[in-house]
Amino acid sequence: MNYTASAPAVRRHPARGGEPPDHAAEFVTMTVADQAFGILVGQVHDVLSPQRLTRIPLAPPEVAGSLNLRGRIVTAIDMRRRLGLEPSPAAAHQMSIVVDHAGEPYSLLVDAVGDVIRLPLAGLEPNPATLSRRWRDVSAGIYRLDQALLVVLDVANLLNISTRVAA
Repeated sequence: MNYTASAPAVRRHPARGGEPPDHAAEFVTMTVADQAFGILVGQVHDVLSPQRLTRIPLAPPEVAGSLNLRGRIVTAIDMRRRLGLEPSPAAAHQMSIVVDHAGEPYSLLVDAVGDVIRLPLAGLEPNPATLSRRWRDVSAGIYRLDQALLVVLDVANLLNISTRVAA
């Protein structure tokens, strides 16, 4: 999966527009329901192939369950549910991107993990007014790429999930 405009499909892409490295940021890219998202590389601890999840009774709907990662219990967040999208097909094998929030690990279940790309900080735009409120609340901005709109996720806001118990 390559979301850059002009660089060939390689693991890491150089900054576009000749930006110096200190004026650029690297993002791990992913897709959820054919939409491209990015998380700063420094916030990603692991990328995992599909994992066996253990359900958590009375958890909010966004919580898909938990998994064991090298002896640590990791809460798995279903990104489709968190973003208000249709559930993934039953046969889909979701990937996990492990991030840390308030000292706790969380696994973000996504449809696919893409490349690590470097983008100029000057290219980050504010969220468009047409972006749904649910998405604006978890987005730090967007990048307009040739083939996609990359929504940059704000991990802290993304993981500020409801703690109410379903009736």
